[in-house]
Amino acid sequence: MTKEYGGFFFILTTSYHIQAAMYHLGIDYGHKKVGLAISDESGRFAFPYGVLPNTVKLSAEIRAICEKEGIEKIVIGESLNLSGEPNPIQKKIKQFRAELAEVVGLPVASEKEFFTSWEAKRLIDEEQKDPLTDARAAALILRSYLDKS
Repeated sequence: MTKEYGGFFFILTTSYHIQAAMYHLGIDYGHKKVGLAISDESGRFAFPYGVLPNTVKLSAEIRAICEKEGIEKIVIGESLNLSGEPNPIQKKIKQFRAELAEVVGLPVASEKEFFTSWEAKRLIDEEQKDPLTDARAAALILRSYLDKS
């Protein structure tokens, strides 16, 4: 843009540094239910998103969510015991992770997790039934990953 001032023409420029938004999806995988969390666009905060039943349609449902929310990376909890060894469910998580990467077509990272469902329950009230407990656990997994990024 040019502007005239006192017979002289000045070229006015404005420079902005725009950081690309990158949304992440966190997953707390369980036998019956799967908790989901989403990050803000800056990748600094994680929020519970929802809970899906663990059915044969799970990968397709997650793909639809990724498309709707503009997700660019998925983070799934790696279930380990206190000794750092895989819990029995970890085999299914590993299979699901491979399937998800193929169906969704996005990078899928793992984040070690210990007792996130228990921690999510503790954050609200252990006596209270909360339908978003698994989503809160996914948010804890995602937050842990984002804190390291």
